[in-house]
Amino acid sequence: MAARAGIVVTGTEVLTGRVRDRNGPWLSDRLLELGVELAHITICGDRPEDMTAQLAFMREQGVDLVITSGGLGPTADDLTIEMVAEFSGRQLSLDEDLEERIADILRPLMKRFRHLDFDAVRAANRKQALVPEGAHVIYPAGTAPGLVVPGKPTIVVLPGPPRELHAMWPEAVETEAFQEAIGGRTSYEQQTLRLFGMPESEIAETLRVAEAEVEGFDELEITTCLRRAEVEVVTRWEPAAQPAWDAVRALIAERHERSLFSTDGSSVDDQVAELLAGRWVAVAESCTGGLMAARLTERPGSSAHVAGGVVGYSNEAKASLLGVGPALIERHGAVSLEVAEVMADGALARFEADTAVAITGVAGPGGGTEAKPVGYVCWAAKLADGSKLVRDARLPGDRAEVRDRSTTVGMHLLRRVLRGEDFEI
Repeated sequence: MAARAGIVVTGTEVLTGRVRDRNGPWLSDRLLELGVELAHITICGDRPEDMTAQLAFMREQGVDLVITSGGLGPTADDLTIEMVAEFSGRQLSLDEDLEERIADILRPLMKRFRHLDFDAVRAANRKQALVPEGAHVIYPAGTAPGLVVPGKPTIVVLPGPPRELHAMWPEAVETEAFQEAIGGRTSYEQQTLRLFGMPESEIAETLRVAEAEVEGFDELEITTCLRRAEVEVVTRWEPAAQPAWDAVRALIAERHERSLFSTDGSSVDDQVAELLAGRWVAVAESCTGGLMAARLTERPGSSAHVAGGVVGYSNEAKASLLGVGPALIERHGAVSLEVAEVMADGALARFEADTAVAITGVAGPGGGTEAKPVGYVCWAAKLADGSKLVRDARLPGDRAEVRDRSTTVGMHLLRRVLRGEDFEI
């Protein structure tokens, strides 16, 4: 039986959504790399009874390893170590060496706060040096130490700030208690397929066909997700199930040849960045407020391919900055295929680029007409050699979703025109 783990993210600020949990997904990836099956991720507030309930739940589920993040500070609501000690039946005692190390960390910090009493601050931080009997101490990357507490399950206690947690993770993994807890680990393979231009229901039907036709299908762990207007299929399997995965992958490729654009996990952004090597792209945006330009430049080094961009909402801006004639807007409307194409031409000329993408649409929340309702968007992708793809579509969702989906379509238009392919939404 494979080793199983659970993650308990603590903090009322995370539970209420004021702070986004970044530790759970990061730890999930690290566990996968170790061949450990993640069974549960839970989030609880800074209440003793709720923390205890989460630990008890994990033990009831039979996990071998529990990882907690957060609740290790000096304030009264930082209770993780106390709750873990109580849950494990281990006595807390002051680790004097750890206390001194924390004090050494505090001393240079206190130089910025000369009006504070160092001894008082040190006393407040003393609770961070309380250690359950028999626990392995991981010295702080910030001011909060971590712990590995042996038991059934073994509990790894790590701080909430991701930078500190990342730095302390390798030592936790190397401890004897951690290695014993994951003794049943196995090796996993994982692959991500990405598809565009089809509803999630289509891949669901394909997987139903695969379940009926592919031997060993039940040995695959397949999850599908609609993300940024793309269908993402993530599959995990043990080595013995490789033939089953090969068959499923081939079936998806056969049934969705036009939609399947990534078989190696690469995103459309990755692929566009590669296709733009040696080229200059310009952007003209009306409804996306610069999000297309931001997406093109968000990867390290990718800004080297972007010549410039125009964000123009008013008709006057479109005319003066991109050369869109007022008569054209009067005849077809500011949100139209004709205007999108001229916006792309204007971006090519203004920035002396060889590649351009333009987006104009009705993102909402108000506005729109019966003919062009909220969510109606037009795109144009053009190359200096005259190649072009000009498309329109009605996108679902609120303002943020329409704008985000619009940039995804824009990236796929760029990909297609750079590859010399046609495009369907």
